[in-house]
Amino acid sequence: MEKYKLGEMEEKFAELIWEKEPIGSGELAKLAEKEFGWKRTTTYTMLKRLCVRELFVNEGGTVRALVTREEFQAARGELFLEENFDGSLPMFLAAFSKRKKLSGDEMEELKKLIEEYEEEDSR
Repeated sequence: MEKYKLGEMEEKFAELIWEKEPIGSGELAKLAEKEFGWKRTTTYTMLKRLCVRELFVNEGGTVRALVTREEFQAARGELFLEENFDGSLPMFLAAFSKRKKLSGDEMEELKKLIEEYEEEDSR
């Protein structure tokens, strides 16, 4: 699960790739220079880190995602629950709702998600 723990700049760089992929590595280096002020070597070092974590791949000079942004966020959420709430979503929701009241719309959205999950599970 370490691949889902990113530093601030790793995360910003990953977001840039997700936004533009597939993208040539040379074009990515130019974008990173414009966005972050990075030199080409810094971009390739950061890209290699993210490729080692198997989030992205650089094949033939083209960078593409192996994990979508949504998959990444879901896995990071699971990791957060594991580390902080023994993997229990109900424990998290109980703790969360003690500090911040859920709106009616939020409760309806949660009910809808549960119903959809129950439908999928019964198939």
